[in-house]
Amino acid sequence: MAGRTSEDPLFARLWAWASPRIETLGLAAQRRTLLQGLAGEVVEIGAGTGPNFAHYPPAVTHVLAVEPEPLLRRRAEAAARRAPVPVTVVDAVAEAIPLPAAGADHGVVALVLCTVPDQAAALAELRRVIRPGGSLRYLEHVVAAGRTGARLQRALDATVWPRLGGGCHLARDTGAAIRAAGFSVTEEERSPLAVGGRAPLPHLRGRAIRT
Repeated sequence: MAGRTSEDPLFARLWAWASPRIETLGLAAQRRTLLQGLAGEVVEIGAGTGPNFAHYPPAVTHVLAVEPEPLLRRRAEAAARRAPVPVTVVDAVAEAIPLPAAGADHGVVALVLCTVPDQAAALAELRRVIRPGGSLRYLEHVVAAGRTGARLQRALDATVWPRLGGGCHLARDTGAAIRAAGFSVTEEERSPLAVGGRAPLPHLRGRAIRT
């Protein structure tokens, strides 16, 4: 949940406080599975406080981690110094990644595509910087499959939730958006994940190839 394009100090402080606690609710295990098998140059957008960094496998030669929020970026820089692989944290946004075309072997997004202002533009930019045949790894909460849950999510999105959640949207169909952006999904698992500790949200964890 770290894809904002402007400072949000209140949300950043709340997320920095909550993030370590959320990891213990099953998110850390999801991150380890998400990043298995990665190698070479990786770009990660919306790095937040850097919780992915500890889980990158040794075959990764470098991670360029994009985080626009100042407080979260400082936390990510500290996490980068403890990471088992080289990580560079930069001040940039998902829609303008500071890499040349095909400059990364793989891309990573985790709880980010819910918050970017323009999801299609962020995915188009990821497709630009990932080499053909490279992968996009994603772990995102998405719109509920049932009508009642989806209706509630859309009502929250239209009222209070984006303001309370730092721009987060609950009802995005991120799996469909990834496919529409020109990625070929090779693996996808849908499961409830209690990110807030009590109310499970539907999540997708998957891998897609940049075609």
